Amino acid sequence: MFDLVIRNATLYDGSGAPARRADLAVTGDRIAAIGEHLGPATREVDATGLALMPGIIDGHTHYDAQLTWDPFADPSPQLGVTTAVIGNCGFTIAPCKPADRDLTMRNLTQVEGMSLDALRTGIRWDFESIPQYMDMLDASGLGLNVAAFAGHSAIRTYVMGEAAHQRAATDDEIDRMAALVREAMASGAVGFATSTNEPHNGWGGIPMPSRLADEREMSALVRAMGESGRGLFMLTKGSVTPLAQLEDIARDSGRPVLIAAMFHNNLAPQKVFDELAAMQAARERGHALIPQVSACPLTMDFTLRSAYVFESIPAWKAAISVPDETLHQLYASAAFRAAVKHDLAQQQGRGLFNGEWHLMHVAQVAKAENAAVEGRSLQELADAQGIHPLDWMLDFGLKEGLDTWFTGQLRNTDPQAVGRLVSDPATHVSLSDAGAHLTFLCDAAFGLHMLGYWARDQHALDTAAAVYKLTGHPARLFGIADRGLLREGLAADLLLFDPATVGRGRNERRFDLPAGATRLRGEGAGVRGVWVNGRQVVDGKGLLADAPRVGRVLREFQA
Repeated sequence: MFDLVIRNATLYDGSGAPARRADLAVTGDRIAAIGEHLGPATREVDATGLALMPGIIDGHTHYDAQLTWDPFADPSPQLGVTTAVIGNCGFTIAPCKPADRDLTMRNLTQVEGMSLDALRTGIRWDFESIPQYMDMLDASGLGLNVAAFAGHSAIRTYVMGEAAHQRAATDDEIDRMAALVREAMASGAVGFATSTNEPHNGWGGIPMPSRLADEREMSALVRAMGESGRGLFMLTKGSVTPLAQLEDIARDSGRPVLIAAMFHNNLAPQKVFDELAAMQAARERGHALIPQVSACPLTMDFTLRSAYVFESIPAWKAAISVPDETLHQLYASAAFRAAVKHDLAQQQGRGLFNGEWHLMHVAQVAKAENAAVEGRSLQELADAQGIHPLDWMLDFGLKEGLDTWFTGQLRNTDPQAVGRLVSDPATHVSLSDAGAHLTFLCDAAFGLHMLGYWARDQHALDTAAAVYKLTGHPARLFGIADRGLLREGLAADLLLFDPATVGRGRNERRFDLPAGATRLRGEGAGVRGVWVNGRQVVDGKGLLADAPRVGRVLREFQA
């Protein structure tokens, strides 16, 4: 007798093959059989009218800190995710010496939009090294599977301390960093991750440590990863890192390079497609450069207390991590405003925010008498007064004590262009950033958005191809051999959904982080069940009250 049989489902097996009607049986943590009229089971689910697929593999998350207090990585399992890849961009919390913990948390507060109080209250520091961190997660029990990158900024800080933010590394320091990369790979890390992206700043606006690495350091650490014969080099690329350099790294290390974040920019509409073409040319030369794209509009909520969306503007650095009284004076300053306007004009589509004020709106006012402006664009509001949108935003924010919530659509706002990105056979669809930027965004439901909006509604690709993009493709990319497909003998990570209603719901603001800190939490629609390693953790109402901790730290990957 089987432990579970899901009957009469429309099966999408994760390979991209067309769907078929079948039953699927589970014994223990494995898929035991797939076919028609399978035998009895301890538990049976009638899936008539529903679709069954492998669980979603989210390849770009930042749950490294959250997992130490929330083993279910809320809300990802409720949104169909059964495996999360953590440590992206190199922003990890391991390795970390006790003396560097506060520096690490302060940096995450800035670069990942996390609450410092939440991190100080929530992180469980029962580790120092990367192997100890992975062992701690395994021992505490997880609600989903996790694959972990070794993170460059954490490794650099561990070796160099405060100097990691200030200078290039010496040969001896590079050798010590390389040893930590080798240790991580021997312990089961999925690869090595870093960032050269200009908006990635730490506390007080200082560059995150990886941005200080020179070419020889980067190459040495990727080679150290590649010595294991496996592993993926993940990079969030800034403007100073040419694709030619990344092709050289792929050639010298023999390992694939996963490149984030490939968003469409209305002010440079052809740029992302030119980069995709250049990566295709590199692959044709035998050097695997893989573009990582998003299925969602890059939308961020923010207040002027922590306006991450503007931090790629050089003049805005004066407003990073300073007290409210300083912000009030700064925002009222004509010199500050003139400098920001000048830098915006000079960026010409290269920054995170590039002056598209018509895509910036008032999300929520702090004073009831101002409710009439909610939902209106800053361009519209500024035009009505005959002033610049920056002046309107700063004036209004000051009037409301910096408590106004604004929201901005920053990238991926052209549906036709984004449809090209998500349907391109070479792209890795991910970039949920789940676990990070919690006050600004939550794209954890990106997979449901792929199934509902892009496949069912927009027909950018068919459902079988969308399922492959979320399961079989990332499993192959990361070398996860026993997941991502519905096959006998593979792990029973499963998502049961209603194809007529599946999709991304609204984001709601909650105050449920440690220390009562706020976050945006994504909702989904159409999810009827999620199983991790054969055990159900989610039903049609959400996370089960007694959901088992049956997830694992994945440590074995194919080359």
